[in-house]
Amino acid sequence: MAKTGLYTGLDIGTTSVKVIVAEYIDDQMNIIGVGNAKSKGLSRGIIIDIDKTVDSIKRAIAQAEEKAGLKINNVYVGLPATSLQWERCSGMIAVSANSKEITDEDVFNVAMAAMVRSIAPERQIITLFPQEFTVDGFEGIHDPRGMIGVRLEMSGILFTGPKTIVHNVQAAVEKAGFHVDGLVISPLALAEAILVDGEKEFGTILFDLGGGQTTTAVMYDKELKFSAVDQEGGENITKDISVVLNTSYNSAEALKINYGNAYPEHASEVEAFPVDVIGKSESVKVNERYLSEIIKARLEEILLQAKEILTSLNVFDLPGGIVITGGAASIPGIIELAQDIFNVNVKLYVPNHIGLRNPVFSNVIALVEYAANLTEINYIVESTKVSERFMPVANNNNYADQPIENNLEQNVYQQNNSDDYHEEETFEKGENLVQWIKNKWSEMFD
Repeated sequence: MAKTGLYTGLDIGTTSVKVIVAEYIDDQMNIIGVGNAKSKGLSRGIIIDIDKTVDSIKRAIAQAEEKAGLKINNVYVGLPATSLQWERCSGMIAVSANSKEITDEDVFNVAMAAMVRSIAPERQIITLFPQEFTVDGFEGIHDPRGMIGVRLEMSGILFTGPKTIVHNVQAAVEKAGFHVDGLVISPLALAEAILVDGEKEFGTILFDLGGGQTTTAVMYDKELKFSAVDQEGGENITKDISVVLNTSYNSAEALKINYGNAYPEHASEVEAFPVDVIGKSESVKVNERYLSEIIKARLEEILLQAKEILTSLNVFDLPGGIVITGGAASIPGIIELAQDIFNVNVKLYVPNHIGLRNPVFSNVIALVEYAANLTEINYIVESTKVSERFMPVANNNNYADQPIENNLEQNVYQQNNSDDYHEEETFEKGENLVQWIKNKWSEMFD
């Protein structure tokens, strides 16, 4: 079925809040509205002041509404990978209809069965991603509706996140006056959107260099196998420039954007530019090479930390190599620096949409594409988070708004694979991270 309809993506980042309004007509995406406002109330990708974040969201969405010429009510919102956890789950039910033809309600009920598990009180289910269905022992089915069977099983991946982070994101969006159509895990959406099928299947490392944090993800066998967050990003580079050159944060940001280069060998020792130094009446001349050395030092630290993690995972032989995107990836020379550090093929991903050809927009565009590719099965499964009662899926874009009517009637049997468990956390530098990964990684490619 061709994708058709309007979708709005909202990316709440540390340095900026970005909004994309896209119209799909027969699978063709046309971006009709864009908003980009300075972010306030966030630190290192996490909301620390809901009211300030609400103001930033309103400003960004107002820009997108003006350009799109329509009123935005619903949004798909990106969630950072901070302390993300996921585990495999499965459920089984008896098909309820006398005819034994599998219906939407059966899919809903088997998803509910898969979600019957113990969740820590400080955590919240973000999404359940169905992988395959099994009907009377026949495996590998993506959509069992309309088939005949006695027993229906579903296996999937259950993603959970810290309740505080999930609540704060949702609360900020709703307080701004908008309905959350769905919370989307940012590295998952990014990997699905920017990697080609071969890269997803045979394995690729993905770096999202954001303003407040850097996310490292590994995609293999079309699954997100690993994700880790380093609480350093483009904002740290700007702060380094500000401290070393004794200039204001805004001036440092302008220097990074206008003259920055991550690879000193490509920077000039002759070309210089004026820098407004705090406490001095006259500007000081600084050459490009010196600025580049400052930028390289921080980026090198970020990438070397990622290298330590990835080396312990033994993933540098994955055919897809490394793909880098995100706001800080727009600094010239980042690919050359990464190739020197990792010694594998590295490429930069830049969106190809007119007016948005900058990696800073990769995440928000990925949110829209991810939302547009959700199937009816996804919507039925997602509706289990709203209520324990089933209702027919009438409108994919507004499934969470619909009333829930029918009672859950049949007996539910639940199967848990408690040993198959994967976790991501935000770690500081240290041996504990590497040791933890070594212990866990052997389970991920089973």
